[in-house]
Amino acid sequence: MNEIFLDQRSCQSCPIRHRAVCSKCEPDELQMLDRIKYYRHYDPGQPVVWAGDEMDFVASVVAGIATLSQTLEDGRTQMVGLLLPSDFLGRPGRVTAPYDVTATSALTLCCFRRKPFEKMLVETPSISQRLLEMTLDELDAARQWMLILGRKTAREKIASLLTIIAQREAALQRRAPTNGSSFELPLTREAMADYLGLTLETVSRQISALKRAGIIELEGKRFVTVPDFAALMDETGDDSDGGLPV
Repeated sequence: MNEIFLDQRSCQSCPIRHRAVCSKCEPDELQMLDRIKYYRHYDPGQPVVWAGDEMDFVASVVAGIATLSQTLEDGRTQMVGLLLPSDFLGRPGRVTAPYDVTATSALTLCCFRRKPFEKMLVETPSISQRLLEMTLDELDAARQWMLILGRKTAREKIASLLTIIAQREAALQRRAPTNGSSFELPLTREAMADYLGLTLETVSRQISALKRAGIIELEGKRFVTVPDFAALMDETGDDSDGGLPV
């Protein structure tokens, strides 16, 4: 288990303050949370928790990316989700972890001791309301991902993943994605292939195709710039106005 470390960051200056489970808290409620919180840091590739392990904490992702994966009886594994900054890890009322959670980049978690947090959920409507909103957003994202995996082409899958990452990066800065938006890919090509249900060769080929078409620009293998965000959105195959695709 990674060591707990002290962090003097103020909740008011926290980069995920406006999106995390504490976003609706009043100052006195933040003080209550401050008394039960601590921070953990994980290096890339380091496990946070294994499926079936007891979890004595819940947490918000402050910085970095983690993957959720599940292992079958024969040893096969499948990545089933990503945890991005401001996402919530753990389930109040559930003692054990349902998935393996692994840091894919340097990861910082703002952790809350599970029992006191569960008590605060009962006593603090702002926290329980925000957690419900985040849970429903997670359900919507899971349904969207079912569409991506089940119906989209390889190129549309890659474009969809890039769009999701770009939108989250922009949301953390309280703005909409714009032309020229840049971000670092949180996943290796191999991890992207696993997550999207593609081969490594297909992922590399489609990223190269998007680059040749001018949809994205690449610096090295991981740093992405989107010259025209609308053009990237067009590549996802999604219908932006909510009607049937033309």
